[in-house]
Amino acid sequence: MATNGNYKVLMIDDDEVIAQTTAEYFNMFDVRTKYVTSYDEAVEFLEGHMVDLLLLDINLGDKSGFDLCKKVREDYDMPIFFISARTSDDDVLIALNVGGDDYIKKPYTLNVLLAKVKTVLARYEKARTNTAVSAGGNFSGMITDDIKLDTNTHKLEVKGEQVALKAMEYKLLLYLLENRGRVVTKDELLKNVWDDEFIGEGTLAVHIRHLREKIEEDPKTPEIIKTIWGVGYMIEE
Repeated sequence: MATNGNYKVLMIDDDEVIAQTTAEYFNMFDVRTKYVTSYDEAVEFLEGHMVDLLLLDINLGDKSGFDLCKKVREDYDMPIFFISARTSDDDVLIALNVGGDDYIKKPYTLNVLLAKVKTVLARYEKARTNTAVSAGGNFSGMITDDIKLDTNTHKLEVKGEQVALKAMEYKLLLYLLENRGRVVTKDELLKNVWDDEFIGEGTLAVHIRHLREKIEEDPKTPEIIKTIWGVGYMIEE
């Protein structure tokens, strides 16, 4: 799916006045920000756009920001700030345990929140640049003549069009490319890409399928990411 735009921040809050005010303030200071007011809108937006950081309320109508955070963490790698009027220690602990990076209590001061966000975005961008440099050297992002993986933007270029990758899709494709020409076992991918003993082969298979849908002419008959039955996957030289 080609991305419809890149945003620094996505604000997710069922209070539209707060969400809109915060987004407008951030945009005034050139931090490109969009807001949505529900769980489902957030999921849909993330599927079509690149976002660097989430500002996430706990109460999202009939759904929870905790649940959204867990879902986001399955596919994306970005800082998540919880923003809530709930002040109990239990809420703070849950927010951090499900994958939140910070917990900001309402009411908040816009200039202080913006300063926090800018600091984290700068740190995140530096880390991403360092990763790209360390993956450099003899590494080539060329997959075929028409397909390239850009380690600076973490996007695919397919026949001249940019295609957004979820965080784990990018890590998986990068690892396969760095090990081009050899079979990479499923266990190796689970260990080195996810670094999570609780992730299973089913999750790996789903991510492989999604990658194939983005780079293969016919995902059902893959020519780029080959399955080595009973062992793993490989991208040939």
